[in-house]
Amino acid sequence: MSTIIKLQRQGAPHKPFWRIAVTDSRKPGGCLELVGTYDNRQKPAAVQLSEEKINVWLKKGAVPTPTVKKILQNKGVYARVAAAPKAGA
Repeated sequence: MSTIIKLQRQGAPHKPFWRIAVTDSRKPGGCLELVGTYDNRQKPAAVQLSEEKINVWLKKGAVPTPTVKKILQNKGVYARVAAAPKAGA
């Protein structure tokens, strides 16, 4: 399965907030699992992540979009996953 980790827009008109979701890249809409939220209207931006769920999906081969990758790098999650030893190595 080709999965991506992307932002899904939620909220009212002119009041967006974003869910960080794991989705199948070949199917529109829906999500496999919600792994966090991102609210850029707050200063500083409010980010809530489920690091365990994100680690599981990244190890399964899910690819984050450039924006999500930047959010994960700012929180230090992406660096910890990249530095973790690979299974069977």
